[in-house]
Amino acid sequence: MRFCLLEQMGYRADLASNGAEAVESVNRQTYDVVLMDVQMPEMDGLEASRCINKEFPGEDRPRIVAMTANAMQGDREMCLDAGMDDYIAKPIRLPILIEALLNVPRKSK
Repeated sequence: MRFCLLEQMGYRADLASNGAEAVESVNRQTYDVVLMDVQMPEMDGLEASRCINKEFPGEDRPRIVAMTANAMQGDREMCLDAGMDDYIAKPIRLPILIEALLNVPRKSK
């Protein structure tokens, strides 16, 4: 995914190479949304989402959107059960990504 699209929508994007880095990033700064790949090395997106939910309960945590090539029956439910708020199957279609991002409440800084 190209960051310029996110920037055009008013987002600044940071990149994490694995789930552990994503959790560290959320611990370091405030995010409105995390686009979480499910299959990552070191710590997958499901475990990273569980960690973020545990460390940031309620409204203190960013909205987590699963982005995954896993599009089998039950995969969406698996992501939601791990604490993710939304699910986008790859290949990512632009209108679906835009819709998911429009559902993200912006945090006041």
